[in-house]
Amino acid sequence: MRREIEQAVALLAKKDEHSIEEALELLQGTVFSFSMKVCGQREDAEDTMQEVLVKSLPHLPRFDSPRALLVWLYRVAKNRCLMSRRRSKFAPKQDLSLDQLMPDKLERELLAKEGPATPESQAIRSEQGRRLREAVQKLPPQYRIILVLRDMEGLADDEVAEITGLKSGNVRVRLHRARLFVRKELAQQDSAQRAANRAAGQPRKKVDLDESTRRPASCKAMFAELSNYLDEQLDDSMCENLERHIDGCQPCQVFLAQLQSTIDQLRTAQDDKPRTALAAKLRRELFATLSEVRTLTIR
Repeated sequence: MRREIEQAVALLAKKDEHSIEEALELLQGTVFSFSMKVCGQREDAEDTMQEVLVKSLPHLPRFDSPRALLVWLYRVAKNRCLMSRRRSKFAPKQDLSLDQLMPDKLERELLAKEGPATPESQAIRSEQGRRLREAVQKLPPQYRIILVLRDMEGLADDEVAEITGLKSGNVRVRLHRARLFVRKELAQQDSAQRAANRAAGQPRKKVDLDESTRRPASCKAMFAELSNYLDEQLDDSMCENLERHIDGCQPCQVFLAQLQSTIDQLRTAQDDKPRTALAAKLRRELFATLSEVRTLTIR
């Protein structure tokens, strides 16, 4: 749970104008950050933030549970963001299949060649804040919502399920496929960068294929469980089977490291901030209705 939500509930409990203003500033940042990650466009995120908070103001004094406020805010913001995406003719609608996200023969060969991450490859990833945002925006909305809530906003599976109306099992499936999609996008960007480096004169390393690069069936058997493994949600016997396979499969070792790196990047992505002028404008509009809040708190 975001610490800002807990702070906002504590401030709202004081029921004075100054505390409500502080709480609104915290909620404003939370809603805007979430909306930017989902909508991708600052204008849409600003509209969402404004609409959500204006609608929320009369109800805020009734919340004494951080979890209840968190679920309610994200649910309202999620619905507003999805409506915005549906209005766009560019909004993607496709589903993601595990087969599409499984590395093909060429990518497995590249994974076998790459080996563990090097300082040079880490340097390539150092400017991937922009790339990460672009990859997340390419996700179909039903997957992007799950990824943003779970990995970027730090919510638990049951909270994501309550916000989205999905079963926890479906949350896990969509989360894993969303992570795989983003990993694939980032890997393709890195491959393009390496190709550009080769074109500039850097030699290409020879790929030495061994038996571990020619076992897609056994790799696929473990593929659907990688997120559960990294999130420590597998039982002991499945963990042992997966680790036994990975120990003998270099492409899978590299793939798993890339997936973990992608999750780490998602979890440490910087929050976007609303523009100062817009924030001030929003506070003026919110406090134009503050008398209604006072009336509600007296009842």
